Amino acid sequence: MADPVALAALAVDAAVGWPAWLYARVGHPVGGIARLIGALEARWNRPRRPRRLLGVATIAIVVAVTAGIAALVEHLARVIGFGWPVVALLAWPAMAQRSLFDHVRPVAAALAACDLPAARRAVGMIVGRDTAALDEAGVARAAIESLAESFCDGVAAPLFWLLVGGLPGVWAYKAINTADSLIGHREARWRAFGWAAARLDDLANLIPARVGAVLICIAGGGGWRIMWRDARRHASPNAGWTEAAMAGALGLRLAGPVAYDGVLANKPWIGEGRSEPGAPDIRRALAVYVRACALLWIVAGAVAWAR
Repeated sequence: MADPVALAALAVDAAVGWPAWLYARVGHPVGGIARLIGALEARWNRPRRPRRLLGVATIAIVVAVTAGIAALVEHLARVIGFGWPVVALLAWPAMAQRSLFDHVRPVAAALAACDLPAARRAVGMIVGRDTAALDEAGVARAAIESLAESFCDGVAAPLFWLLVGGLPGVWAYKAINTADSLIGHREARWRAFGWAAARLDDLANLIPARVGAVLICIAGGGGWRIMWRDARRHASPNAGWTEAAMAGALGLRLAGPVAYDGVLANKPWIGEGRSEPGAPDIRRALAVYVRACALLWIVAGAVAWAR
Protein backbone atom coordinates (compact mmCIF):
# COMPACT_ATOMS: atom_id res chain seq x y z
CA MET A 1 0.00 0.00 0.00
CA ALA A 2 2.61 2.53 1.04
CA ASP A 3 5.25 1.64 -1.55
CA PRO A 4 4.33 4.00 -4.46
CA VAL A 5 3.18 6.54 -1.88
CA ALA A 6 6.64 6.68 -0.32
CA LEU A 7 8.48 7.14 -3.61
CA ALA A 8 6.05 9.78 -4.83
CA ALA A 9 6.16 11.68 -1.52
CA LEU A 10 9.96 11.69 -1.61
CA ALA A 11 9.94 12.91 -5.21
CA VAL A 12 7.54 15.80 -4.55
CA ASP A 13 9.46 16.84 -1.46
CA ALA A 14 12.79 16.75 -3.29
CA ALA A 15 11.34 18.82 -6.13
CA VAL A 16 9.60 21.59 -4.20
CA GLY A 17 10.04 21.09 -0.46
CA TRP A 18 7.40 23.08 1.43
CA PRO A 19 7.39 26.41 -0.45
CA ALA A 20 7.33 29.69 1.46
CA TRP A 21 4.27 30.86 -0.45
CA LEU A 22 2.37 27.73 0.56
CA TYR A 23 3.45 28.08 4.18
CA ALA A 24 2.32 31.73 4.17
CA ARG A 25 -1.13 30.75 2.93
CA VAL A 26 -1.94 27.50 4.74
CA GLY A 27 0.87 27.01 7.27
CA HIS A 28 2.06 23.45 7.80
CA PRO A 29 0.26 20.42 9.25
CA VAL A 30 2.84 20.23 12.04
CA GLY A 31 1.58 23.64 13.18
CA GLY A 32 -1.83 22.15 13.92
CA ILE A 33 -0.22 19.36 15.92
CA ALA A 34 1.84 21.92 17.83
CA ARG A 35 -1.26 23.95 18.69
CA LEU A 36 -2.99 20.87 20.10
CA ILE A 37 0.07 20.04 22.20
CA GLY A 38 0.30 23.64 23.38
CA ALA A 39 -3.36 23.71 24.42
CA LEU A 40 -3.06 20.49 26.42
CA GLU A 41 0.22 21.60 28.00
CA ALA A 42 -1.26 24.95 29.06
CA ARG A 43 -4.25 23.20 30.63
CA TRP A 44 -2.55 20.26 32.34
CA ASN A 45 1.09 21.09 33.01
CA ARG A 46 0.55 22.89 36.30
CA PRO A 47 1.88 22.57 39.86
CA ARG A 48 0.24 20.10 42.22
CA ARG A 49 -1.04 17.96 39.36
CA PRO A 50 0.07 14.45 38.34
CA ARG A 51 2.27 15.83 35.58
CA ARG A 52 3.75 12.57 34.36
CA LEU A 53 0.33 10.93 34.09
CA LEU A 54 -1.10 13.95 32.32
CA GLY A 55 1.91 13.99 30.00
CA VAL A 56 1.15 10.39 29.07
CA ALA A 57 -2.46 11.38 28.41
CA THR A 58 -1.29 14.31 26.27
CA ILE A 59 0.90 12.24 23.98
CA ALA A 60 -1.81 9.56 23.74
CA ILE A 61 -4.42 12.12 22.70
CA VAL A 62 -2.13 13.88 20.22
CA VAL A 63 -1.05 10.63 18.53
CA ALA A 64 -4.59 9.21 18.48
CA VAL A 65 -6.09 12.37 16.97
CA THR A 66 -3.34 12.79 14.38
CA ALA A 67 -3.21 9.15 13.32
CA GLY A 68 -7.01 8.91 13.38
CA ILE A 69 -7.45 11.86 11.03
CA ALA A 70 -4.73 10.50 8.73
CA ALA A 71 -6.37 7.05 8.67
CA LEU A 72 -9.78 8.52 7.88
CA VAL A 73 -8.43 10.73 5.10
CA GLU A 74 -6.42 7.86 3.59
CA HIS A 75 -9.48 5.61 3.66
CA LEU A 76 -11.69 8.24 2.03
CA ALA A 77 -9.11 8.96 -0.67
CA ARG A 78 -8.94 5.31 -1.63
CA VAL A 79 -12.69 4.67 -1.38
CA ILE A 80 -13.57 7.70 -3.49
CA GLY A 81 -11.10 6.49 -6.08
CA PHE A 82 -8.30 9.05 -5.92
CA GLY A 83 -5.93 6.32 -4.77
CA TRP A 84 -2.26 6.50 -3.88
CA PRO A 85 -1.38 9.78 -5.70
CA VAL A 86 -3.55 11.76 -3.30
CA VAL A 87 -2.22 9.81 -0.33
CA ALA A 88 1.30 10.61 -1.52
CA LEU A 89 0.46 14.33 -1.59
CA LEU A 90 -0.85 14.01 1.97
CA ALA A 91 2.38 12.28 3.04
CA TRP A 92 4.61 14.83 1.29
CA PRO A 93 4.52 17.48 4.09
CA ALA A 94 5.92 14.91 6.53
CA MET A 95 9.20 14.78 4.59
CA ALA A 96 11.97 17.35 5.02
CA GLN A 97 14.66 16.44 2.48
CA ARG A 98 14.53 19.69 0.55
CA SER A 99 13.88 22.06 3.47
CA LEU A 100 16.80 20.67 5.46
CA PHE A 101 19.14 21.11 2.49
CA ASP A 102 17.80 24.61 1.85
CA HIS A 103 18.38 25.63 5.49
CA VAL A 104 21.95 24.35 5.69
CA ARG A 105 23.22 25.57 2.32
CA PRO A 106 22.94 29.30 3.23
CA VAL A 107 25.27 28.71 6.19
CA ALA A 108 27.98 27.50 3.84
CA ALA A 109 27.31 30.37 1.43
CA ALA A 110 27.62 32.97 4.20
CA LEU A 111 30.84 31.49 5.53
CA ALA A 112 32.29 31.31 2.03
CA ALA A 113 31.48 35.01 1.65
CA CYS A 114 33.25 35.75 4.97
CA ASP A 115 29.94 37.03 6.40
CA LEU A 116 30.04 35.53 9.89
CA PRO A 117 27.00 37.46 11.23
CA ALA A 118 24.87 36.14 8.34
CA ALA A 119 26.20 32.63 8.95
CA ARG A 120 25.26 32.90 12.64
CA ARG A 121 21.75 34.04 11.73
CA ALA A 122 21.36 31.21 9.22
CA VAL A 123 22.55 28.50 11.58
CA GLY A 124 20.46 29.98 14.40
CA MET A 125 17.37 28.98 12.44
CA ILE A 126 18.20 25.27 12.69
CA VAL A 127 19.94 24.82 16.07
CA GLY A 128 18.97 25.49 19.67
CA ARG A 129 22.40 26.49 20.98
CA ASP A 130 23.60 30.05 21.48
CA THR A 131 24.97 31.33 18.18
CA ALA A 132 25.84 34.98 18.84
CA ALA A 133 29.41 34.22 19.90
CA LEU A 134 30.16 31.29 17.60
CA ASP A 135 33.27 31.55 15.46
CA GLU A 136 33.46 30.16 11.92
CA ALA A 137 34.33 26.66 13.11
CA GLY A 138 31.53 26.71 15.69
CA VAL A 139 28.99 27.75 13.07
CA ALA A 140 30.18 25.05 10.67
CA ARG A 141 30.09 22.34 13.33
CA ALA A 142 26.58 23.38 14.35
CA ALA A 143 25.37 23.21 10.74
CA ILE A 144 26.93 19.81 10.09
CA GLU A 145 25.66 18.37 13.38
CA SER A 146 22.13 19.60 12.69
CA LEU A 147 22.23 18.18 9.17
CA ALA A 148 23.35 14.78 10.43
CA GLU A 149 20.87 14.58 13.29
CA SER A 150 17.96 15.87 11.21
CA PHE A 151 18.63 13.28 8.52
CA CYS A 152 17.05 10.85 10.95
CA ASP A 153 13.97 12.68 12.22
CA GLY A 154 13.43 14.70 9.04
CA VAL A 155 13.93 12.05 6.38
CA ALA A 156 14.82 8.51 7.44
CA ALA A 157 12.29 8.16 10.25
CA PRO A 158 9.29 9.62 8.37
CA LEU A 159 10.06 7.34 5.43
CA PHE A 160 10.42 4.33 7.74
CA TRP A 161 7.08 4.94 9.41
CA LEU A 162 5.40 5.68 6.08
CA LEU A 163 6.58 2.32 4.76
CA VAL A 164 5.55 0.56 7.97
CA GLY A 165 2.24 2.26 8.73
CA GLY A 166 1.13 4.24 5.71
CA LEU A 167 -0.29 7.73 6.18
CA PRO A 168 -1.35 7.12 9.82
CA GLY A 169 2.13 5.80 10.60
CA VAL A 170 4.04 8.78 9.24
CA TRP A 171 1.77 11.36 10.85
CA ALA A 172 1.78 9.51 14.17
CA TYR A 173 5.56 9.77 14.00
CA LYS A 174 5.40 13.49 13.23
CA ALA A 175 3.08 13.97 16.21
CA ILE A 176 5.53 12.16 18.50
CA ASN A 177 8.52 14.07 17.14
CA THR A 178 6.74 17.41 17.45
CA ALA A 179 5.73 16.65 21.02
CA ASP A 180 9.31 15.77 21.89
CA SER A 181 10.60 19.04 20.43
CA LEU A 182 8.03 21.07 22.35
CA ILE A 183 7.75 19.37 25.74
CA GLY A 184 10.33 16.56 25.85
CA HIS A 185 12.90 18.64 27.75
CA ARG A 186 14.81 18.12 30.98
CA GLU A 187 14.08 21.52 32.51
CA ALA A 188 11.94 21.50 35.63
CA ARG A 189 8.82 22.71 33.82
CA TRP A 190 8.78 19.80 31.37
CA ARG A 191 10.77 17.03 33.03
CA ALA A 192 7.74 15.09 34.28
CA PHE A 193 5.11 16.31 31.82
CA GLY A 194 7.30 15.66 28.77
CA TRP A 195 8.72 12.34 29.96
CA ALA A 196 6.37 10.20 27.85
CA ALA A 197 6.93 12.30 24.73
CA ALA A 198 10.71 12.04 25.05
CA ARG A 199 10.72 8.30 25.70
CA LEU A 200 8.28 7.58 22.86
CA ASP A 201 10.38 9.67 20.47
CA ASP A 202 13.46 7.68 21.49
CA LEU A 203 11.60 4.48 20.68
CA ALA A 204 10.23 5.75 17.36
CA ASN A 205 13.71 6.76 16.18
CA LEU A 206 15.50 3.64 17.39
CA ILE A 207 15.61 1.80 14.06
CA PRO A 208 15.63 4.82 11.69
CA ALA A 209 18.64 6.38 13.44
CA ARG A 210 20.75 3.29 12.97
CA VAL A 211 19.60 2.79 9.39
CA GLY A 212 20.37 6.45 8.70
CA ALA A 213 23.84 6.12 10.19
CA VAL A 214 24.62 3.12 7.99
CA LEU A 215 23.45 5.02 4.91
CA ILE A 216 25.63 8.02 5.81
CA CYS A 217 28.66 5.76 6.10
CA ILE A 218 27.87 4.20 2.72
CA ALA A 219 27.24 7.60 1.14
CA GLY A 220 30.41 9.04 2.69
CA GLY A 221 32.62 6.11 1.83
CA GLY A 222 33.60 5.42 5.44
CA GLY A 223 33.05 6.41 9.04
CA TRP A 224 32.14 2.96 10.35
CA ARG A 225 34.73 2.86 13.12
CA ILE A 226 33.79 6.30 14.45
CA MET A 227 30.09 5.46 14.23
CA TRP A 228 30.52 2.34 16.39
CA ARG A 229 32.95 4.01 18.78
CA ASP A 230 31.30 7.39 19.35
CA ALA A 231 27.56 6.97 18.77
CA ARG A 232 26.92 6.53 22.49
CA ARG A 233 28.84 9.66 23.45
CA HIS A 234 25.80 11.73 22.53
CA ALA A 235 23.19 12.45 25.22
CA SER A 236 20.51 11.12 22.89
CA PRO A 237 20.33 7.34 22.36
CA ASN A 238 19.65 7.97 18.66
CA ALA A 239 21.10 11.29 17.46
CA GLY A 240 24.64 10.16 18.17
CA TRP A 241 24.46 7.50 15.47
CA THR A 242 23.99 9.78 12.49
CA GLU A 243 26.24 12.46 13.97
CA ALA A 244 29.08 10.01 14.61
CA ALA A 245 28.63 8.54 11.14
CA MET A 246 28.90 12.00 9.57
CA ALA A 247 31.92 12.90 11.71
CA GLY A 248 33.65 9.69 10.65
CA ALA A 249 32.76 10.09 6.98
CA LEU A 250 34.12 13.65 6.90
CA GLY A 251 37.13 13.07 9.15
CA LEU A 252 36.01 15.78 11.59
CA ARG A 253 35.51 16.26 15.31
CA LEU A 254 31.95 17.39 16.04
CA ALA A 255 30.01 18.31 19.19
CA GLY A 256 32.27 19.39 22.06
CA PRO A 257 31.41 22.19 24.53
CA VAL A 258 28.47 24.38 23.49
CA ALA A 259 26.32 26.99 25.26
CA TYR A 260 22.56 26.91 25.71
CA ASP A 261 20.84 29.99 27.15
CA GLY A 262 24.16 31.25 28.43
CA VAL A 263 25.06 27.99 30.19
CA LEU A 264 28.03 26.01 28.89
CA ALA A 265 27.34 22.32 28.28
CA ASN A 266 30.57 20.34 28.32
CA LYS A 267 29.61 17.80 25.68
CA PRO A 268 32.16 15.16 24.68
CA TRP A 269 33.76 15.32 21.27
CA ILE A 270 32.52 12.96 18.58
CA GLY A 271 34.94 11.85 15.88
CA GLU A 272 38.58 12.56 15.34
CA GLY A 273 40.59 14.78 13.04
CA ARG A 274 40.02 18.47 12.48
CA SER A 275 37.78 20.34 14.91
CA GLU A 276 37.69 23.58 12.90
CA PRO A 277 35.56 22.93 9.80
CA GLY A 278 34.55 25.62 7.36
CA ALA A 279 32.31 26.21 4.36
CA PRO A 280 33.93 23.45 2.23
CA ASP A 281 33.19 20.92 4.96
CA ILE A 282 29.53 21.95 5.09
CA ARG A 283 29.37 21.44 1.34
CA ARG A 284 30.97 18.01 1.73
CA ALA A 285 28.39 17.16 4.39
CA LEU A 286 25.59 18.28 2.07
CA ALA A 287 26.99 16.04 -0.68
CA VAL A 288 26.99 13.07 1.70
CA TYR A 289 23.47 13.97 2.77
CA VAL A 290 22.20 14.07 -0.82
CA ARG A 291 23.74 10.67 -1.55
CA ALA A 292 22.25 9.24 1.65
CA CYS A 293 18.82 10.54 0.62
CA ALA A 294 19.30 8.87 -2.76
CA LEU A 295 20.02 5.61 -0.98
CA LEU A 296 16.74 5.99 0.90
CA TRP A 297 15.01 6.26 -2.46
CA ILE A 298 16.64 2.98 -3.45
CA VAL A 299 15.45 1.40 -0.20
CA ALA A 300 11.90 2.61 -0.83
CA GLY A 301 12.07 1.31 -4.39
CA ALA A 302 13.37 -2.06 -3.22
CA VAL A 303 10.52 -2.36 -0.76
CA ALA A 304 8.05 -1.48 -3.50
CA TRP A 305 9.54 -4.10 -5.81
CA ALA A 306 9.56 -6.75 -3.07
CA ARG A 307 5.92 -6.17 -2.28
